[in-house]
Amino acid sequence: MFTDTHVHLMFEQFEGEVPEVLRRASEAGVGRVINVGCSKKASKQAFAQIEEHTHKYGVEMFSTVGLHPYDASELDEHLLKEWERMIAVADGRIVAVGEIGLDYFKAPVPHDIQKKAFRGQLEFAAKMGLPVIVHDREADEDCLEILDGFPDLKVVFHCYASSLEFAQKLWSRGYYTSFTGIITYPKSDELREVVKECPADRFMVETDCPYLAPQKYRGERNEPAYVVEVARAVAELRGLSLENAEVVLEANTKKFFGI
Repeated sequence: MFTDTHVHLMFEQFEGEVPEVLRRASEAGVGRVINVGCSKKASKQAFAQIEEHTHKYGVEMFSTVGLHPYDASELDEHLLKEWERMIAVADGRIVAVGEIGLDYFKAPVPHDIQKKAFRGQLEFAAKMGLPVIVHDREADEDCLEILDGFPDLKVVFHCYASSLEFAQKLWSRGYYTSFTGIITYPKSDELREVVKECPADRFMVETDCPYLAPQKYRGERNEPAYVVEVARAVAELRGLSLENAEVVLEANTKKFFGI
Protein backbone atom coordinates (compact mmCIF):
# COMPACT_ATOMS: atom_id res chain seq x y z
CA MET A 1 0.00 0.00 0.00
CA PHE A 2 1.21 3.49 -0.86
CA THR A 3 0.43 6.80 0.82
CA ASP A 4 0.07 10.05 -1.06
CA THR A 5 1.34 12.35 1.66
CA HIS A 6 0.19 15.61 0.05
CA VAL A 7 -3.06 16.11 -1.86
CA HIS A 8 -5.52 18.99 -2.25
CA LEU A 9 -8.77 17.20 -2.96
CA MET A 10 -10.74 20.23 -1.80
CA PHE A 11 -9.59 22.24 -4.82
CA GLU A 12 -12.08 23.06 -7.54
CA GLN A 13 -10.30 20.77 -10.00
CA PHE A 14 -11.79 17.81 -8.09
CA GLU A 15 -15.26 19.20 -7.51
CA GLY A 16 -17.86 16.43 -7.76
CA GLU A 17 -15.22 13.81 -8.58
CA VAL A 18 -13.63 12.89 -5.25
CA PRO A 19 -15.27 9.43 -5.01
CA GLU A 20 -14.05 8.47 -8.49
CA VAL A 21 -10.58 9.85 -7.76
CA LEU A 22 -10.36 7.79 -4.57
CA ARG A 23 -11.57 4.66 -6.34
CA ARG A 24 -8.83 5.04 -8.95
CA ALA A 25 -6.29 5.58 -6.21
CA SER A 26 -7.37 2.39 -4.45
CA GLU A 27 -7.19 0.43 -7.70
CA ALA A 28 -3.63 1.72 -8.23
CA GLY A 29 -2.53 0.50 -4.80
CA VAL A 30 -2.87 3.74 -2.85
CA GLY A 31 -4.44 3.06 0.51
CA ARG A 32 -4.00 6.37 2.30
CA VAL A 33 -4.01 10.08 1.44
CA ILE A 34 -3.27 13.18 3.48
CA ASN A 35 -5.52 16.05 2.45
CA VAL A 36 -3.49 19.18 3.08
CA GLY A 37 -4.99 22.48 4.16
CA CYS A 38 -3.41 25.64 2.77
CA SER A 39 -5.90 28.37 3.68
CA LYS A 40 -8.61 29.00 6.26
CA LYS A 41 -11.27 27.65 3.91
CA ALA A 42 -9.22 24.74 2.56
CA SER A 43 -8.32 23.51 6.05
CA LYS A 44 -12.01 23.30 6.94
CA GLN A 45 -12.83 21.60 3.65
CA ALA A 46 -10.00 19.09 4.03
CA PHE A 47 -11.36 17.89 7.35
CA ALA A 48 -14.94 17.84 6.07
CA GLN A 49 -13.85 15.65 3.18
CA ILE A 50 -12.18 13.06 5.38
CA GLU A 51 -15.32 12.83 7.49
CA GLU A 52 -17.37 12.35 4.32
CA HIS A 53 -15.15 10.02 2.31
CA THR A 54 -12.67 8.08 4.47
CA HIS A 55 -12.92 4.28 4.22
CA LYS A 56 -15.75 4.45 1.67
CA TYR A 57 -13.69 3.85 -1.46
CA GLY A 58 -10.79 1.77 -0.21
CA VAL A 59 -8.70 4.77 0.83
CA GLU A 60 -8.11 6.02 4.35
CA MET A 61 -8.01 9.82 4.62
CA PHE A 62 -6.30 12.21 7.00
CA SER A 63 -6.05 15.99 6.89
CA THR A 64 -4.02 18.96 8.08
CA VAL A 65 -4.55 22.59 8.99
CA GLY A 66 -2.36 25.41 7.77
CA LEU A 67 -1.88 28.60 5.79
CA HIS A 68 0.21 28.65 2.64
CA PRO A 69 2.51 31.70 2.69
CA TYR A 70 0.31 33.37 0.08
CA ASP A 71 -2.49 33.25 2.69
CA ALA A 72 -0.28 34.27 5.61
CA SER A 73 -2.33 37.38 6.37
CA GLU A 74 -5.27 35.16 7.45
CA LEU A 75 -3.50 34.05 10.63
CA ASP A 76 -4.91 35.33 13.90
CA GLU A 77 -5.72 34.01 17.36
CA HIS A 78 -9.32 33.25 16.40
CA LEU A 79 -8.19 30.96 13.60
CA LEU A 80 -5.71 29.14 15.85
CA LYS A 81 -8.50 28.58 18.41
CA GLU A 82 -10.71 27.22 15.64
CA TRP A 83 -7.98 24.80 14.54
CA GLU A 84 -7.48 23.72 18.13
CA ARG A 85 -11.17 22.86 18.41
CA MET A 86 -11.02 20.93 15.12
CA ILE A 87 -8.04 18.92 16.32
CA ALA A 88 -9.79 18.13 19.60
CA VAL A 89 -12.72 16.47 17.82
CA ALA A 90 -10.76 14.95 14.94
CA ASP A 91 -9.96 11.67 16.71
CA GLY A 92 -6.41 11.70 15.38
CA ARG A 93 -7.41 12.46 11.79
CA ILE A 94 -5.68 15.86 11.69
CA VAL A 95 -2.06 14.76 11.55
CA ALA A 96 0.03 17.87 10.81
CA VAL A 97 0.21 21.63 10.55
CA GLY A 98 0.81 22.62 6.96
CA GLU A 99 1.41 23.51 4.40
CA ILE A 100 3.19 26.46 5.94
CA GLY A 101 6.41 28.27 5.17
CA LEU A 102 7.86 30.93 2.89
CA ASP A 103 7.47 31.62 -0.80
CA TYR A 104 9.52 34.42 -2.32
CA PHE A 105 8.64 33.60 -5.94
CA LYS A 106 6.78 36.69 -7.11
CA ALA A 107 5.91 37.15 -3.40
CA PRO A 108 2.39 38.66 -3.35
CA VAL A 109 2.62 38.75 0.47
CA PRO A 110 5.45 40.76 2.08
CA HIS A 111 8.25 38.65 3.50
CA ASP A 112 7.80 39.96 7.05
CA ILE A 113 4.14 38.89 7.10
CA GLN A 114 5.07 35.45 5.76
CA LYS A 115 7.74 35.04 8.43
CA LYS A 116 5.41 36.10 11.24
CA ALA A 117 2.75 33.61 10.12
CA PHE A 118 5.33 30.86 9.71
CA ARG A 119 6.61 31.36 13.26
CA GLY A 120 3.07 31.56 14.63
CA GLN A 121 2.08 28.28 13.01
CA LEU A 122 5.27 26.58 14.17
CA GLU A 123 4.44 27.67 17.71
CA PHE A 124 0.96 26.22 17.25
CA ALA A 125 2.36 22.92 15.96
CA ALA A 126 4.65 22.69 18.97
CA LYS A 127 1.73 23.34 21.28
CA MET A 128 -0.39 20.68 19.56
CA GLY A 129 2.44 18.15 19.33
CA LEU A 130 2.05 17.86 15.55
CA PRO A 131 4.64 17.65 12.76
CA VAL A 132 4.86 20.38 10.15
CA ILE A 133 4.71 20.34 6.35
CA VAL A 134 6.90 23.10 4.97
CA HIS A 135 6.42 24.96 1.70
CA ASP A 136 9.69 26.54 0.62
CA ARG A 137 10.16 28.36 -2.66
CA GLU A 138 13.25 30.48 -3.19
CA ALA A 139 13.49 30.96 0.59
CA ASP A 140 15.79 28.16 1.72
CA GLU A 141 17.95 29.94 4.26
CA ASP A 142 15.15 32.01 5.79
CA CYS A 143 13.07 28.86 6.26
CA LEU A 144 15.96 27.13 7.95
CA GLU A 145 16.77 30.07 10.18
CA ILE A 146 13.20 30.18 11.48
CA LEU A 147 12.95 26.41 11.90
CA ASP A 148 16.17 26.37 13.91
CA GLY A 149 14.19 28.12 16.62
CA PHE A 150 11.98 25.02 16.93
CA PRO A 151 14.46 22.14 17.25
CA ASP A 152 11.95 19.64 18.64
CA LEU A 153 9.50 19.74 15.73
CA LYS A 154 9.25 16.99 13.14
CA VAL A 155 9.58 18.66 9.73
CA VAL A 156 9.11 17.63 6.10
CA PHE A 157 9.99 19.89 3.19
CA HIS A 158 7.23 18.98 0.77
CA CYS A 159 7.64 19.01 -3.01
CA TYR A 160 11.38 19.22 -2.54
CA ALA A 161 13.03 21.09 -5.41
CA SER A 162 16.14 22.73 -3.95
CA SER A 163 19.79 21.70 -4.11
CA LEU A 164 21.57 18.64 -2.74
CA GLU A 165 23.61 20.93 -0.50
CA PHE A 166 20.50 22.35 1.11
CA ALA A 167 18.92 18.89 1.42
CA GLN A 168 21.98 17.76 3.35
CA LYS A 169 21.41 20.60 5.82
CA LEU A 170 17.85 19.38 6.29
CA TRP A 171 18.81 15.75 6.75
CA SER A 172 21.48 16.70 9.29
CA ARG A 173 18.68 18.22 11.39
CA GLY A 174 16.56 15.08 11.09
CA TYR A 175 14.13 16.65 8.63
CA TYR A 176 12.42 14.76 5.81
CA THR A 177 12.24 15.56 2.10
CA SER A 178 9.18 14.60 0.10
CA PHE A 179 9.35 14.09 -3.66
CA THR A 180 6.79 14.70 -6.40
CA GLY A 181 6.44 14.02 -10.11
CA ILE A 182 9.12 16.66 -10.71
CA ILE A 183 11.72 13.92 -10.25
CA THR A 184 10.41 12.29 -13.47
CA TYR A 185 10.89 15.38 -15.64
CA PRO A 186 13.72 15.30 -18.21
CA LYS A 187 15.48 18.40 -16.83
CA SER A 188 15.45 17.28 -13.18
CA ASP A 189 18.87 15.60 -13.08
CA GLU A 190 20.02 17.57 -10.03
CA LEU A 191 16.88 16.65 -8.13
CA ARG A 192 17.32 12.99 -9.02
CA GLU A 193 20.72 13.17 -7.32
CA VAL A 194 18.96 14.36 -4.18
CA VAL A 195 16.72 11.29 -4.33
CA LYS A 196 19.74 9.01 -4.69
CA GLU A 197 21.60 10.61 -1.77
CA CYS A 198 18.70 10.90 0.65
CA PRO A 199 19.04 8.80 3.84
CA ALA A 200 16.74 5.80 3.71
CA ASP A 201 14.68 7.00 6.68
CA ARG A 202 14.21 10.59 5.48
CA PHE A 203 12.07 10.52 2.33
CA MET A 204 8.40 10.31 1.41
CA VAL A 205 6.41 10.71 -1.82
CA GLU A 206 3.44 12.83 -2.81
CA THR A 207 1.55 14.14 -5.80
CA ASP A 208 0.77 17.69 -4.63
CA CYS A 209 -2.28 17.14 -6.81
CA PRO A 210 -3.89 18.66 -8.80
CA TYR A 211 -0.45 19.96 -9.78
CA LEU A 212 2.80 18.40 -11.04
CA ALA A 213 1.62 15.21 -12.74
CA PRO A 214 4.49 12.78 -13.41
CA GLN A 215 6.02 12.78 -16.87
CA LYS A 216 3.83 9.86 -17.97
CA TYR A 217 0.74 12.02 -17.36
CA ARG A 218 2.25 15.47 -17.80
CA GLY A 219 -0.28 18.04 -18.89
CA GLU A 220 -3.13 16.22 -17.18
CA ARG A 221 -4.68 16.96 -13.81
CA ASN A 222 -2.62 15.13 -11.22
CA GLU A 223 -4.36 12.78 -8.76
CA PRO A 224 -3.43 10.39 -5.93
CA ALA A 225 -3.26 7.28 -8.14
CA TYR A 226 -0.22 8.80 -9.83
CA VAL A 227 1.85 8.77 -6.63
CA VAL A 228 2.78 5.22 -7.59
CA GLU A 229 4.70 6.67 -10.56
CA VAL A 230 6.68 8.85 -8.15
CA ALA A 231 7.38 5.83 -5.95
CA ARG A 232 8.50 3.87 -9.01
CA ALA A 233 10.94 6.61 -9.97
CA VAL A 234 12.33 6.71 -6.44
CA ALA A 235 12.74 2.94 -6.47
CA GLU A 236 14.63 2.99 -9.77
CA LEU A 237 16.92 5.80 -8.68
CA ARG A 238 17.78 4.02 -5.43
CA GLY A 239 18.15 0.56 -6.95
CA LEU A 240 15.14 -0.90 -5.16
CA SER A 241 12.23 -2.99 -6.29
CA LEU A 242 8.92 -1.17 -6.15
CA GLU A 243 7.86 -3.57 -3.38
CA ASN A 244 10.89 -2.74 -1.26
CA ALA A 245 10.43 0.97 -1.87
CA GLU A 246 6.85 0.62 -0.71
CA VAL A 247 7.98 -0.89 2.59
CA VAL A 248 10.48 1.92 3.20
CA LEU A 249 8.04 4.65 2.22
CA GLU A 250 5.29 3.33 4.46
CA ALA A 251 7.63 3.05 7.42
CA ASN A 252 8.81 6.64 6.95
CA THR A 253 5.27 7.94 6.49
CA LYS A 254 3.93 6.20 9.57
CA LYS A 255 6.83 7.38 11.69
CA PHE A 256 6.53 10.99 10.57
CA PHE A 257 2.76 11.40 10.79
CA GLY A 258 2.15 8.96 13.64
CA ILE A 259 -0.50 7.02 11.70
